[in-house]
Amino acid sequence: MNPDRPIAELLALGRPVRSIEFFPPKDDAGVEALRQTAARLNAIAPDFVSVTYGAGGSTRERTAQVSRMLREEFGFTVMPHLTCVGHSRAELAGIADRIHGAGFRNIMALRGDPPKGDTEFRPAPDGLRHANELVALLKARHPDFCLGVAGYPEKHPEAASPEADLANLRRKVDAGASFVTTQLFFDNEAFFRFVDRCAAAGIAAPVIPGIMPVLSLRQVKRFGASLPGELARRLEAAGENAPLVESIGIEWALAQILSLLKRGAPGYHLYIMNRAASALALARGLT
Repeated sequence: MNPDRPIAELLALGRPVRSIEFFPPKDDAGVEALRQTAARLNAIAPDFVSVTYGAGGSTRERTAQVSRMLREEFGFTVMPHLTCVGHSRAELAGIADRIHGAGFRNIMALRGDPPKGDTEFRPAPDGLRHANELVALLKARHPDFCLGVAGYPEKHPEAASPEADLANLRRKVDAGASFVTTQLFFDNEAFFRFVDRCAAAGIAAPVIPGIMPVLSLRQVKRFGASLPGELARRLEAAGENAPLVESIGIEWALAQILSLLKRGAPGYHLYIMNRAASALALARGLT
C-alpha cells in the first residue's frame, strides 16, 4: 500500500473534513463487531478515521491490529493514536518506525491518561512527560509524519489555568503538530471562544471540533463536559428511556455540526464509541 495522505493536505483543500474515532476492542469478538461497524460506516466515506491507544500492552496491540484492518480492508486513511504512557524514548522511536514502515503517515500524539488505578501521570524510565516532547520526537524521527494534538475548549482538567493550558497547546504546535482536535463539548460558543483564544496566542494550526452524540446523562458527566441548560433539561426529562436519549443526542449533535460548519469550522471529528447508528443518523441529517 502507498503511504497515507497527510491530513494537513486534506485540511488545506478548504472543504469540511469528516473523521470518526474508534477505540480498540478487548477481544476477537469485539474486533469482529468493529469490522461490521466499519463496513456500515464505509457508506459515509470519512476523510480519515482514528484509533485510540490504551495504557496496557494488549490494548496497544489491538490499536495496531485495528489500524491495519481499517486501512487494508476498508481503504480508510487511518490516524493511530500514540501516547507517552509506559514507554521509554527508545520504545517510542521503535513504535514510530513500525508505524511509518507500515505506510501510516498520520498520528495523534498525546501524553495519555494515567493507567487505571493511578491518580497522576508518571513518565516511564527515560520516558516523556509532555505531549510536545512526543511531537518533537516523532518529527525528528520521521519529518513526513503529520501530527494531530488535543485541545480543550473547557481546559484540560490538570491545567492550572486556561492560560497555562493554551501555553501547553502552543508548545505542541510549535514542536511540529499540524492540527488540533478538541475534546468533546456541547456548547458551540465554548469552541469558538477557544478558537479565538488560540488565534490570539499565535496558534495558527486548524482546530477541528470533536463532537459526541449523547448516549446517557451519566456518560456526559463521566467525560466532564459542561451541559447547556436546555440539553440537561431534555436529558433529565428522558430519564432511562434509552431510545429517546439517543434521539436527543443525535439531534443535538446534528445541530452542533451544522452550526459549526456554517460558522467556518474546518470539519468535525465524531466520537462514536464504536457505534455505527448515531454516525449514520448524523450523516443522513448532513446530506
